[in-house]
Amino acid sequence: MAAEAVVRIQSDWDQVLRKNEGEAWLSCRSPGKSTLYGTLTCQGVGMDGIPEITASEGFIVKEITKKSLLVSCPRENASTRFLAPYTAFCRIHQKSVTCLDISSGGGLGVSTSADGTMKIWQAANGEIRRRLEGHVYDVNCCRFFPSGIVVLSGGMDAQLKIWSAEDASCVVTFQGHKAGILDTAIVDRGRNVVSSSRDGTARLWDCGRSACLGIVADCSSPINGIAVGEADNTLNLGSPEKIPSEREIGTEGKLLLLAREDKKFQGVGLQSRQPVFLFVGSDAFNCCTFLSSIYLLAGAQDGNIYQLDVRNTKAPVRIIQRSGAPVLSLLPYKDGFIASQGDGTCFVMQQDLDHIVELTGADCDPVYKAATWEKQIYTCCRDGLVRRYHLSDL
Repeated sequence: MAAEAVVRIQSDWDQVLRKNEGEAWLSCRSPGKSTLYGTLTCQGVGMDGIPEITASEGFIVKEITKKSLLVSCPRENASTRFLAPYTAFCRIHQKSVTCLDISSGGGLGVSTSADGTMKIWQAANGEIRRRLEGHVYDVNCCRFFPSGIVVLSGGMDAQLKIWSAEDASCVVTFQGHKAGILDTAIVDRGRNVVSSSRDGTARLWDCGRSACLGIVADCSSPINGIAVGEADNTLNLGSPEKIPSEREIGTEGKLLLLAREDKKFQGVGLQSRQPVFLFVGSDAFNCCTFLSSIYLLAGAQDGNIYQLDVRNTKAPVRIIQRSGAPVLSLLPYKDGFIASQGDGTCFVMQQDLDHIVELTGADCDPVYKAATWEKQIYTCCRDGLVRRYHLSDL
């Protein structure tokens, strides 16, 4: 399926339209057709705090709340709901926030930054709780273990570290990669973890003994993103060449996805270390995720998001493209997913919605990552802000 029609606002409506007689540009782009341009105009804000907004010819403003705006383009039968952030945390980091995650209970956040820091903070108000210090150079990725009190991080120093979120101590350091670590994944409850690196390898680690259990994949190019998930039971994941270590916990039946720099999206049996599929895309792959045990997503540098069926990966089920900017993160959400891109685009696509939800506020700065807890979405951005959105505001 080709890219669908896309309704975009060219500037942040929540900033512009709250000024009396403020104006924002609109566009609706459809593959193979001329782009339709228009404007949104604000006549002021009502007593209830809701702005009074009208659209120029070709567009219709359907619904307005204090935090959201639904705009449709009848010509293309396309609609987008623009959602403003509920709050933004500006004091967690001083520079670009490059990665973040939210604990399983929703109480804590962890984030890394171009200012060289990694911090634990209160998810409710952004108040800093702990500074995690120990990596040399930049920290590229961070995530909570399922317990919500332990953090896994990977850095440009080629080290993988496990931290206590309670006292900020580094309890384990893994060494073995020859170049910076780009992504991590946790297997089941976290007895084992996986890391991917610029050195072209993905490695499986035993947390209890801080040892490498093996190289799961060895590619000729950097592995930018990985994901581990249950594979459909009809899929042949291959057999291991030797009996797996007793320290491997929960690797059976798991598929490891690799988003590679050389335009390849690959699946490997986590326990067998055998290749399962190889899909060649149009550009470097930056990120990947499971939608289910059957459906996969992979995001590329040219803005394409490929949905694949593991049972037949020769051709994508569909290709989604909201913009031509690099896809930087993908996250499953309910019966759909959240994607963030290098031009500030961050959107939620769900099967039961007849419109896209676009998260505004980043303007043109890359949104590097999104994380969720219940009906809240957190994003991190090059502008140094962590934004929190409430989908209940819809």
